[in-house]
Amino acid sequence: MPFAYTVVYVDNVEASLSFFERAFGLARSFVSPGAEFGQLDTGTTALAFCDHATARESLGADYRRAAVGAPLGMEVAFTTDDVAAAVDRAVQAGATLLKPATRMSWGQTVAYVRAPDGTLVELCTPMG
Repeated sequence: MPFAYTVVYVDNVEASLSFFERAFGLARSFVSPGAEFGQLDTGTTALAFCDHATARESLGADYRRAAVGAPLGMEVAFTTDDVAAAVDRAVQAGATLLKPATRMSWGQTVAYVRAPDGTLVELCTPMG
């Protein structure tokens, strides 16, 4: 079964799409007429955003918002050969730096930022 997409529940779909376009160079592949849902082309999968009202209606229950308190125990990750430059671009687009680029014991360079909508984002070099 192929992995199709990740959906992040946010206050403002348009703002989240715009941030991820500016910060990571992604392109929109779909936005619903009322902008309650939108997705970005990330290759074989999509990164999508859904507003809270639509998410609650679809799920039929409430949930913990990413924008409140500490980051959720999940992340969206992007690989790049230049983690420091990716961090700089994300911060200039409005992200909050959580952990600067650090070389890990297994050889990968990893950094963390938090998107304005609360999403935890890992920026890292490819594995292997």
